[in-house]
Amino acid sequence: MKDLTEILAISGKSGLFKMVAQAKNSIIVESLEDGKRSPVHSTQAVSSLEEISIFTETEDMPLKDVFKRIYEKTGGEKAPSPKASSDELKKFMSEVVPEYDEDRVYISDIKKVMKWYNKLHDADMLGFVHHKEEEENNDKTEAPDETNKDESEDKQSNQDQNEDSEETKE
Repeated sequence: MKDLTEILAISGKSGLFKMVAQAKNSIIVESLEDGKRSPVHSTQAVSSLEEISIFTETEDMPLKDVFKRIYEKTGGEKAPSPKASSDELKKFMSEVVPEYDEDRVYISDIKKVMKWYNKLHDADMLGFVHHKEEEENNDKTEAPDETNKDESEDKQSNQDQNEDSEETKE
């Protein structure tokens, strides 16, 4: 998943925002929906999606892990609409995160998670597939590099040994 540290939820503003710059007493954010930029002052409550987690029966689950499970469950498609019935949303959430704490995770929280996931999906900011492909490509490219590196080290050793043996002959 792409880095969620710069994706922000701002109290009193709907939608998600990307931090683009820092000013003296504020940060400049850009809406993921319409691309409009606006200042957010230090007195406003701002949360990075990286810091948000969902209550579970054992320990809190980071939001990015919840998003990954939703992505896998939906096959990369959008999550159910936050406007779906409460029963549908609870059922979907229990399928995605069976261990979520039903007493502490309210329907409003589930709606927010679905809304945020869909906004990130629309903005093409989920990127789970890309990371798997990158890891596979890195694995493929690292192995030949190491082999070539070993071969060049062996060649250098052989050259050094040849030079040493030539010096002893003289």
